[in-house]
Amino acid sequence: MGQPLSLPVVISPTGVQAVHPDGEVAVARAAAARGTVMGLSNFASKSVEEVTATGAPTFFQMYWTGERDVMVQRMQRAHDAGSKGLIATLDWSFSSGRDWGSPEIPERLDLKAAVRLAPHVVVRPRWLWSFGRRGVIPDLTAPNLTAPGRSAPTFFGAYYEWMQTAPASWEDVRWMRDTWSELSGGAPFMLKGVCRVDDALRAVDAGVQAISVSNHGGNNLDGTPAALRVLKPVATAVGNQVEIVLDGGVRRGSDVVKAVALGARAVMIGRAYLWGLAANGQTGVENVLDILRSGIDSALMGLGVMSVADLSEDDLLVPEGFHRALGVPPLHTSGLATPMTR
Repeated sequence: MGQPLSLPVVISPTGVQAVHPDGEVAVARAAAARGTVMGLSNFASKSVEEVTATGAPTFFQMYWTGERDVMVQRMQRAHDAGSKGLIATLDWSFSSGRDWGSPEIPERLDLKAAVRLAPHVVVRPRWLWSFGRRGVIPDLTAPNLTAPGRSAPTFFGAYYEWMQTAPASWEDVRWMRDTWSELSGGAPFMLKGVCRVDDALRAVDAGVQAISVSNHGGNNLDGTPAALRVLKPVATAVGNQVEIVLDGGVRRGSDVVKAVALGARAVMIGRAYLWGLAANGQTGVENVLDILRSGIDSALMGLGVMSVADLSEDDLLVPEGFHRALGVPPLHTSGLATPMTR
């Protein structure tokens, strides 16, 4: 998407990174320090202006929420702040039970919520001190979703907006891409959440410059094939027309190498850097990126490969039946794995 990277690892946009006082700003500083791109969610706890001010090349991510005029305002704001590209995510979860077992997230961190959550906080004094010494509390609002005349909504308020918005059509994707291109002077546009070959072909027809192969952590259907298993069929079908990125399940440098060997230009990470952020802010995120870089280098050395640009599927031992080609049109079966029956 026109940005030089020091390693094929990009920060994936994730919402409300209020596990650290600096949140997304700390992540962006780490991305800039390690030579990669920051993906910023429109559900972020820090504004797009604060994040781009770090100097990190930033891709602003949007869901299909709200009326079109509101979406235009959000795109314009992202461009005015200096965003280098737009990521559109259309596969947000509709499953109300996906977070069962996860820690509670209050809608607002008011006095009542603070008292209720106090037993969990007092046993983590270092984390509490990181906020206390700055005189701030975790911000659970989404400043990038602020509309004229309205204050920033809470995360759950933003979720309600999404629930009230009709799902996007492919015509809507084309409109979003064209609108962003007009506002930004042709800055690149990525569609995130593609797992099917037919959807990848439609994305190309809609004019996107990049596709993120992702099942969004299996949020909606826990039997969905892993992103790595659907990567090659998508890359084979459209990888010569758009850039392919893998998002999901990357935990070590060798995972990055596998993804690149199967056709991805880079991977996006989410959970890994969030753990680093919660543990040690900017330094923690930098540490995660350093671990991944070291793992990539070790895997390349073990394979006898000089560069990630030289990787191919011949460097991998792929079990028979590993690849899952979903939604393959009859005219695009050449070179693809046998499609799964539906």
